[in-house]
Amino acid sequence: MSGSQTGRGKWQWENAVAGAVAGFATVGSMHPLDVVRTRFQVNDGRISHLPTYKNTPHAIFTIARAEGLRGLYAGFYPAVIGSSISWGLYFFFYSRAKQRYHKNRSGELSPGLHLASAAEAGALVCLCTNPVWLVKTRLQLQTPLHQTRPYSSLYDALRTIVKEEGWTALYKGIMPSLFLVSHGAIQFTVYEELRKATVFFKSGRNRNDDADDVLTSLDYAFLGATSKVAAILFTYPFQVIRARLQQRPNSVGIPRYADSWHVLKETARFEGIRGFYKGITANLLKNVPASSITFIVYENVLKMLKSTRPQG
Repeated sequence: MSGSQTGRGKWQWENAVAGAVAGFATVGSMHPLDVVRTRFQVNDGRISHLPTYKNTPHAIFTIARAEGLRGLYAGFYPAVIGSSISWGLYFFFYSRAKQRYHKNRSGELSPGLHLASAAEAGALVCLCTNPVWLVKTRLQLQTPLHQTRPYSSLYDALRTIVKEEGWTALYKGIMPSLFLVSHGAIQFTVYEELRKATVFFKSGRNRNDDADDVLTSLDYAFLGATSKVAAILFTYPFQVIRARLQQRPNSVGIPRYADSWHVLKETARFEGIRGFYKGITANLLKNVPASSITFIVYENVLKMLKSTRPQG
C-alpha cells in the first residue's frame, strides 16, 4: 500500500473516531429530551399505556415524579451505543464518499455531490443500526402502565423481540428510516455550504481547507445548529411514522400499525398535520444544541488527531 493510500485510510479512521466521540457527548447531555420526544411522537390519544403530557416541561416533571431518573434515561444504553456507532460510521462513510467523488475532480465538491455523499452514508448507517434504535424506542415507551413484561436490558429486549416476533421485527420502521436519510443529507449539505460561506466571509478565501485556521468553536456551534433546524423541519414526519411503527405489539402480539402507509392514513385521519409534528418542540430543544455539541466535538477532535500526524 502506498504512503498516500495509508494516509487516506488513516484520515477515514480519524473521521470515524471523531464522529463516535461526538455522538457519545451528544447523547449523554440530551437524552431526557429524547425520551419526551418519543413519547409525544407515539401518543395519538388512543393508547392507554402512555400518560398525556401538556408540554415538554410537564412531560419531564411527570416522568421524573412517576418513574424517577430511570424514566428520564430509559433506553440510554442503546442510545449511547447507537449514537456512537452511527456518528462514527456516518463520518467514516461520508468522508470515503467525498474522497471517491474528489478523485476525478479539481476544487470543491458541488452541493449535489455533498448531498449524494451524505445520502450514501446515511443509508449504510441506517441498515447497520436499525435494531439498536428499535430497542431504544421500545425501552423509552415502557411505563408503569404497560401490561406486558418489560424488557430488563438491551440484550433482553433483543432476545425477546427475536423470540416473540422473529428477526424481521428488528427492522421495523426501516422504510421511514431510509427516507430519513434525507435528514442527514440535508443537514450535511447545509453545513458544508454554510461552512464554506463562513470561511469566505471571515478570511476572503473560498477554500474549505482554510477552516481549521479560521473557524472557532462558536462558528461550529452556529453551523451545526442552523443545519440541524433545516433538516428537522423537512424530515420530522418520518420520525413520527418510524416511532409509531416501532412500538411493541400488545399483549396478544398485535401491532398498533401494520405499515408506514397505515400510520400515514391513521395519523392524517385522526390528528391532521399536527399529528406529524408531535414532539417537535422537545426534538428541537434536544437536537439543535446537540448538533452544536456534536460538531464542536467532531471538528476539535479531528483537529487534534490531524495535529498528531507525522509530518512529511
